[in-house]
Amino acid sequence: MKYLGSCHCGKIKFEVEGDIKEVMDCNCSMCSRRGCLLWFVPKKDFRLRTPESHLGTYTFNKHIIKHHFCKVCGIAPFSESSDGKGNEMAAVNVRCLEDFDFSKVPVKHFNGKDY
Repeated sequence: MKYLGSCHCGKIKFEVEGDIKEVMDCNCSMCSRRGCLLWFVPKKDFRLRTPESHLGTYTFNKHIIKHHFCKVCGIAPFSESSDGKGNEMAAVNVRCLEDFDFSKVPVKHFNGKDY
């Protein structure tokens, strides 16, 4: 299935394809403060529909995850990194998807504080 997503003001828009079988709720200092629910997809299934220049990017800790946010409204719709096998991945904040009821998807809790 194809999903459309964006930040609050619309400066960042994207589309992503796949089946959302579960989302992750991470308790690290970044994710818990943002309140995001993450869905991981191969980078090839994620397409940014707006210029990359609209993105702000923040890294912390091991500096391997690029946490992207809108420079205008501050919403963080997705992040980018690689999985343990080196495959490029996108972590989509499902709260930023249009017309998606995230309350009906199982939530997996991840202890990012101790990772």
